[in-house]
Amino acid sequence: MGQPITVVERRSSRPGIYRYEINRSLTGMGHERYVAGQVVEGDRPVDELARRLLAHGGIDAIHVNGSVVTVELARGYDSTGIADVIRDLYIFYGQGGDATATDASDAPAPDAADAPAPDAAAEPAATS
Repeated sequence: MGQPITVVERRSSRPGIYRYEINRSLTGMGHERYVAGQVVEGDRPVDELARRLLAHGGIDAIHVNGSVVTVELARGYDSTGIADVIRDLYIFYGQGGDATATDASDAPAPDAADAPAPDAAAEPAATS
């Protein structure tokens, strides 16, 4: 299932700029910048986060430095849902994306009609 990222949203003194402080370093000591309209290449967690944030919409640019994600919003958009995208970066579900049956204890019990027939060779032989 994964573990959610802790996210603290902070509004910048500049309108339309938000900083998200997280409990994981996504870039180590380096930094990355992503701009809307450009293809995000790479398969690192920071690249995947950028793809998800840009797909969320309403974002002009993203800058990630260590554990700080700075988002520049497009004109007329607000920060609704951005923290959730960041928080869910490491959340994984089973096939089909079904979050309700990720644990075996949550899965429904198999139907008796679906159970395999007992193997005749497994039964003890009759003694005379």
